[in-house]
Amino acid sequence: MSKLTVYQYPQCSTCRNAIKWLRAEGHELNLIHIVESPPTAEQLRELVEHSELELKKFFNTSGEVYKSQNLKEKLPSMDAQEQLQLLSENGKLIKRPIVTDGDKVTVGFKESMYEEAWKA
Repeated sequence: MSKLTVYQYPQCSTCRNAIKWLRAEGHELNLIHIVESPPTAEQLRELVEHSELELKKFFNTSGEVYKSQNLKEKLPSMDAQEQLQLLSENGKLIKRPIVTDGDKVTVGFKESMYEEAWKA
């Protein structure tokens, strides 16, 4: 089975459900605490490119940090590098979990998406 890197937050039930699903499929997981060790701006840029998602999909829009910093209003006026830097400075701003095998990247957890991307 493939080895996957999972940027996750242990207290997050969505992350725990994703990890449980991936382990049930037999994947070997390299778990990275997204708040203690957030990905760098460069790592995030690569993750965004491999995910084929818009950068805004990497923001945890339901999180307290996002709301308290009024990012819904601020993000449209920021360029991509500024947004990547902001994400890299605060792991709680990043939607989780992020799962990658180095080529494919998924953000968040929906079983149907995982069936397509990570089914053994």
